Amino acid sequence: MEILVDKKELEAQLDTLPPWKREAFTSFASIIADSDNTYPCIPGRQGFLMNHLRYAFIGDPRNPGSAEQLAQALGAYGEISRSTGNYASLAVFVETPEELLQDSTVEDYRSLFWKLLNEVTSLDPREWPEGIPTDPTDPGWEFCFQGEPYFAFCATPAHVERRSRHFPGMLLAFQPRWVFDEMNASTVLGRKMKQLIRKRLVEYDGFPGHPDLKWYGQDDNHEWKQYFLSDDNSSPSKCPFNRMKQTISRILK
Repeated sequence: MEILVDKKELEAQLDTLPPWKREAFTSFASIIADSDNTYPCIPGRQGFLMNHLRYAFIGDPRNPGSAEQLAQALGAYGEISRSTGNYASLAVFVETPEELLQDSTVEDYRSLFWKLLNEVTSLDPREWPEGIPTDPTDPGWEFCFQGEPYFAFCATPAHVERRSRHFPGMLLAFQPRWVFDEMNASTVLGRKMKQLIRKRLVEYDGFPGHPDLKWYGQDDNHEWKQYFLSDDNSSPSKCPFNRMKQTISRILK
């Protein structure tokens, strides 16, 4: 299988996929394109239906090779994302063995998520883009790979209360920042889209959205907090992303 595939390619080879890959994709399809049109992320749903999304599979997140697989997928995606459509995103299905499913908490998955991002950024062959702050506490910070800024997203089997962050296995998604060019606080479309998504999110989860959900660039916004939301309204006090520390370490050597 290619590093990246689209919906039509996956549907054509479902019968030949390993069971965990087949189950991951069919679960994703049933959730994001449910017949009642309830999934709160409207751009994600549209991207799925219009075949603008691309998909990748990586191994057990505890294994070092999985970060290399993710880096390869992101590198390949960065080269083609602008040709896939206005609702572009990369969905990454993570192999989640039974012991992870049985024993892992939300915090365990949070640690695995940031472990992957830290390992991936250490494999980035390019410098951090000049227009994006390197400090995650800056409202303008965003995760970047090979010069491309992304909004990252994680869903896990341990999320129970926050249905919008639940998935049968570990799921990652990376949405290029350019997708938001016409969907931000300064545009009518962006403001209307935000209101509709937040309304649907409340209906989907059954309670108000997490207090960390804010606009990119807003003075009190921290994107990294939105990447991995707690199952309740709690929020970590410190960002686990350590590219700056890695850079300083290399300079001092």
